[in-house]
Amino acid sequence: MTETPTHCPYCALQCGMTLDAGTPAAGPPRVAPRQDVPANRGGLCQKGWTAADLLTVPDRLTRPLMRARRGAPLEPCTWDAALERVAAGVDRLRAAHGPDAVAVFGGGGLTNEKAYQLGKFARIALGTSQIDYNGRFCMSSAAAASGRAFGMDRGLPGPITDLGRADAILLAGGNVAETMPPFVRHLTDMRERGGALVVVDPRRTVTARLADLHLQPTPGTDLALANGMVHLALMDGLVDADYLAARTTGFEAVRTVVNGYWPERVERITGVPVPHMREAVRLLARGERSYILTARGAEQHASGTDTVSALINLALALGLPGREGSGYGCLTGQGNGQGGREHGQKADQLPGYRRIDDPAARAHVAGVWGVAPESLPGPGRSAYELLSALGTEDGPKAMLLFGSNPVVSAPRAAAVEERLAALDLLVVADFVPSETALLADVVLPTAQWAEESGTMTNLEGRVLRRRRAVEPPPQVRTDLEILAALADRLDAPGKWSCEPAEVFDELRAASAGGLADYSGITYERIEAEGGVFWPCPGEGHPGTPRPFLDRFATPDGRARFVPVEHRGAAEPTDADYPVHLTTGRVLAQYQSGAQTRRVAALTEAAPAPFVELHPDLAERLDIADGAQVRVTSRRGSVEVAARLTDAVRDDTVFIPFHWAGRGRANLLTNPALDPTSRMPEFKVCAVRLEPVRLEPAPTPIGANS
Repeated sequence: MTETPTHCPYCALQCGMTLDAGTPAAGPPRVAPRQDVPANRGGLCQKGWTAADLLTVPDRLTRPLMRARRGAPLEPCTWDAALERVAAGVDRLRAAHGPDAVAVFGGGGLTNEKAYQLGKFARIALGTSQIDYNGRFCMSSAAAASGRAFGMDRGLPGPITDLGRADAILLAGGNVAETMPPFVRHLTDMRERGGALVVVDPRRTVTARLADLHLQPTPGTDLALANGMVHLALMDGLVDADYLAARTTGFEAVRTVVNGYWPERVERITGVPVPHMREAVRLLARGERSYILTARGAEQHASGTDTVSALINLALALGLPGREGSGYGCLTGQGNGQGGREHGQKADQLPGYRRIDDPAARAHVAGVWGVAPESLPGPGRSAYELLSALGTEDGPKAMLLFGSNPVVSAPRAAAVEERLAALDLLVVADFVPSETALLADVVLPTAQWAEESGTMTNLEGRVLRRRRAVEPPPQVRTDLEILAALADRLDAPGKWSCEPAEVFDELRAASAGGLADYSGITYERIEAEGGVFWPCPGEGHPGTPRPFLDRFATPDGRARFVPVEHRGAAEPTDADYPVHLTTGRVLAQYQSGAQTRRVAALTEAAPAPFVELHPDLAERLDIADGAQVRVTSRRGSVEVAARLTDAVRDDTVFIPFHWAGRGRANLLTNPALDPTSRMPEFKVCAVRLEPVRLEPAPTPIGANS
């Protein structure tokens, strides 16, 4: 058997593993953890251990599928027939309605090479501005806040191993013990050295139970909490005045705002006791090395960018960013959520984290692509706005979708499903028949993680190699091969390689000089060094593990404070919808569940969705543990089993979002958008609950005679 070193197909920790190819005699492929990758140091979670099972799921897509007409079943067809159908449909719709009639939707799990090629394909093969990706639902608020504070967004401010040497870490809105379990090793290292963990979460999650201090705010009030903590830092003399003078600008405007967030007021807004807030600030300020980390619980709000800005303000007030072993960081979610947003999938960006409306950026990238800068389209719609416009009078009439399942993962999912059904042409490239793929007119079977090569950028900003370990099924193609074939049929300008290494070399050139500069990173360096940190502007450059030690990426080198005000949830509770709903993940499932729900061991561990509610709330509503409950928002209803626990607030319920059907949590969620990041408000909306009363079976006539 041949063991291939590679990385897990799931989250942004990108745990190192080896995969043996398997043989008929020895059985299917098997994974084993690698000790030489700092992120996991020989650990894997249940999803990682079972990752090879994805390669042999029973309903794996192995041939192209196509409908003869709308309403007809999907049936196997040849690649030529499928690609001709796509190209002809694209040409027809562009001729009738212009290039923006065709949209592209990507994914945060695509390799850097595929993300780059997909953005290039949209801009010069299709000529469309209508491209975005599901990472908009993941990292966009943290990215926007980091950009305006530091001039650059890059996950963690240093190698993940720095966390183990910290004196304190505040984690806002993250449940890493379930979402990326090997990460907990670094928190354990910190606590064994005497460091303190503070967790901010409306639920007493597995992660919160590990904490030295758990702050349990009302959903949607993290911004007020952060402003209140800056107020306390001022009151208690914990603000680092020398740091503010030397490395920041704009603090006086923040001081003015936080004067209105006196402790008792913040306690009324958030429900967090003043002594707990004060203790959290003290723990962060007591040592030389402290971190404030955010995840989706703090970010997926209509005020998510401002919430992250408030937490960055706290980090700056305490003098944390730009020092080795401390600072602000964001825990990226999807496997390539970092790299996926750097190289052109977002509606407003070009490769290298360049703005698409920047003339110099357009000229540089157009030169690499061999086209005129003026031929490149401008910014398009963000993810939810794009999905909402599909099939409308002035919206796209076709969509090509790679690596995403918005029927389950998008907010107000029933409306998104309606928009997809309204398209003239929906094309989905996937390796399993996801809920979105089953709506498509054409389904293109793609290679998956172990069947292709490429690079991924993990939550540290470290570029890693993914290596092909097994061959894909005979009729399956890689996304690069699909894009090249379509570009050829559309007579697209430029070069369209199917070889990941060649595409990566082009990506390096396109990113050169940008914020996310990969020009000095090569496959050979990644192999030799175990990954390379961007920015890396030349092959002689060592890479940048800690980007802000000397200066921030702003014009004057100083970090910017941004004054922000608490606004609360976009949809407050009321008499009709009196309970807060928040959503999230569980240990054994991942994202929309399209992959993990097909793995037997993971389905056995987490077979169905549920609603988590406090026993006091359950008693008021006459809901028993395990009973079916109907949860209703202004957008829809789901029916799930009740799970009673005092780990959640008595004004809040929690539903995981990995399932389709009657338990699809995103039927309920609010699509209200952050004005800066265009992030939907996944993490809080107003709902009501009621027990589902099963009607007794009718008594047969004569049964009692």
